[in-house]
Amino acid sequence: MQTSTIHPLWCIEQSHFDPQTQRHWETVFTTGNGLFCARGVFEEGYRGEERAAFMHGIFDDVPVHFTELVNLPDALELEIFLDGERFSLGQGEILAFHRWLDMRTGLLEREVHWRSPRGRTTRLHFARFISLADPHLMIIRFSVHPLDYQGEIEVRAGLNGEVDNLQFKHWDWQAQATSQQQAWLVCSTRKTNLPIALGAYLHVESHTIVERAGWDVRNHPVLVARTLASPENLISGEKIVYIYSGREAPNPQDVVQSRLAQTHAPLWEQAWSEHARAWEREWDACDVIIEGDEEAQRAVRFSIFQLLIAAPRQDEKVSIGAKTLSGYGYRGHVFWDTEIFMLPLFTYTRPEIARNLLSYRWHTLDGARRKAQRNGYKGAQYPWESAATGDEVTPTWVPHYADPTQLIRIWTGDIEIHISADIAYAIYQYWRITGDDAFMRDRGAEIILDTARFWASRAEWNPNLNRYEYTNVIGPDEYHDHVDNNAYTNYLARWHLQIALNILEWLRDHAPDRHADLIHRLELTPAELTRWQDVIHKLYCPLDPQTGLIEQFEGYFQRKDVRLADLEPRNVSIQVLFGIEGANETQAIKQPDVLMLLYLLPELFNAEVVHANYAYYTPRTDHTYGSSLGPSIQAIMACRVGRPDEAYEHFMRAARADLDNVRGNAEDGIHGASAGGVWQAVVFGFAGLQVSETGWGLKPALPSHWKRVAFKFMWHGQSICTEITPHSPPSIHQVIS
Repeated sequence: MQTSTIHPLWCIEQSHFDPQTQRHWETVFTTGNGLFCARGVFEEGYRGEERAAFMHGIFDDVPVHFTELVNLPDALELEIFLDGERFSLGQGEILAFHRWLDMRTGLLEREVHWRSPRGRTTRLHFARFISLADPHLMIIRFSVHPLDYQGEIEVRAGLNGEVDNLQFKHWDWQAQATSQQQAWLVCSTRKTNLPIALGAYLHVESHTIVERAGWDVRNHPVLVARTLASPENLISGEKIVYIYSGREAPNPQDVVQSRLAQTHAPLWEQAWSEHARAWEREWDACDVIIEGDEEAQRAVRFSIFQLLIAAPRQDEKVSIGAKTLSGYGYRGHVFWDTEIFMLPLFTYTRPEIARNLLSYRWHTLDGARRKAQRNGYKGAQYPWESAATGDEVTPTWVPHYADPTQLIRIWTGDIEIHISADIAYAIYQYWRITGDDAFMRDRGAEIILDTARFWASRAEWNPNLNRYEYTNVIGPDEYHDHVDNNAYTNYLARWHLQIALNILEWLRDHAPDRHADLIHRLELTPAELTRWQDVIHKLYCPLDPQTGLIEQFEGYFQRKDVRLADLEPRNVSIQVLFGIEGANETQAIKQPDVLMLLYLLPELFNAEVVHANYAYYTPRTDHTYGSSLGPSIQAIMACRVGRPDEAYEHFMRAARADLDNVRGNAEDGIHGASAGGVWQAVVFGFAGLQVSETGWGLKPALPSHWKRVAFKFMWHGQSICTEITPHSPPSIHQVIS
């Protein structure tokens, strides 16, 4: 079987097998199509692996975490027996190993030269893709070439329903059937009763007779093919898999059976051409070209690829979790990571996907209303962690990272409230960039207005200081909890209330019926709107006019100042080093709250304020081991203060987060926010794309060794091509559709 041509700037490679890093590579080699993703595990399995595949929207109840994305029944399973010996990298001798991901097409390949315990050598090749053109299809292609023996080759292709989520089982068996070349399996989640159906077709090509059988093992049907192979006659084949859940089809079993009945193998070439064309269209819209830095080029494409394979194209009732669909981290829950860090890539390049992601928040608005009501507030308060319904699913207690016998109280679900403004911000940015008035009228406005009601009712009047405040909160910097007047939270809340009033005026002028409907349903009385104005004018938003500094939260400047540079070298976060309470007592921060504020609302602050706060907060930020969300924003702000080479250092921290496993936790899944931040750092930082009410412009600040940056973005339905080189004005032209 021919392998694909490797293009270095599109390729992620693993040149040798190391069991100690296997779970990291499983995350890196995740493939998918926006409906489901599979971790980069070996088809035949390996001891200690974290074997998992996840599909959007398939949640089920679980202790502690409320609900979690469910590990799908295993459709990758493909075991090979070589003249009676099971092929496994856990035994025998690996003479050569090479695995690579072609990011242009989402093709994952592996080639192994293996000597068995009995001394027989075989070359095996595996390739698989999850179709972007046919979202319910996955194909595994394989070849087996004995090098110094001849004998029987047995291939076993299973559908295994006996899977779990880190030892917690979610699936109940429902039905199955097996024939000589086809098998199907139906399971349903235990609490949420979501059915899923999987079908498999095994095709094997050989120069000799192929014997076929189906083993109808309960909850684990297996297709078996046996044939002879020799150095002169290798064998090859395909495992064709279909996956449907009850969310896409009322009766997924019928759909899978129908597709199996219509399958004519081999299918790879036909399915591949459609899949490759679909990926070509994606990259035409989303690719970022960097000349002069191969590592950065690969890392940017890797970040974009990981977001594209997690992006829902056919479903507007799901969103991308913090760990995408690549691992168990955060149990598939959705955070602000999506709206603030991942969404801009889609808003600027694939607005249809951005619309789906924002529509998820509209479909879960009732969950946000329930949270506000439970907490005693008006309107809608979005949960810190969200899943299927939009109700709060942040765990209250989790085991301590250093001592699992102890529990840590998690406060983010209670008091990290800025997420409601983050969502409003993302909606407003989407509208401004796309001009999608229909979305704002029908969905976005309702979200912005009802969450504004929350902010107005949550504001606390301080009669001694004659101002409104937000006390007992957590800002983006989670090293500090139970703080008052977090600057990021207060400024975003004020912005949110003002934008809500602006949107209300826009509705009155452009959609009077919708305006009247929302005024009535959301109880936007004159008294309510007067309170909004009062909060806007009297909300405490700190800014020292003498120094230009914005205090991150009230009393922050009085906390112990720690020179982080004096603590080097280290390989743990400040919170691990000092303890949770110890870190809380210092000025060391997990991520740059204030710089994030300056980034999101640049129109509010002059250059002196930006420079002053960059200089103050940069040395106090735990850049390497704090939050993975911070380095990309730090890079953008470094560009804005004229330090592109310093920005590059922060950018590469984000770019290497998963590829180099910088924080040692990549096995839990892709850092989706970091991936989105990498794209933003290039486009909004180094390229200097800035958008305002009147249009957009470029203020480049390229690293000294970069020779060229090029990318496309969408502006009000038009595709704009940009090209930036160090010593020439940016080249910009509009693509005519």
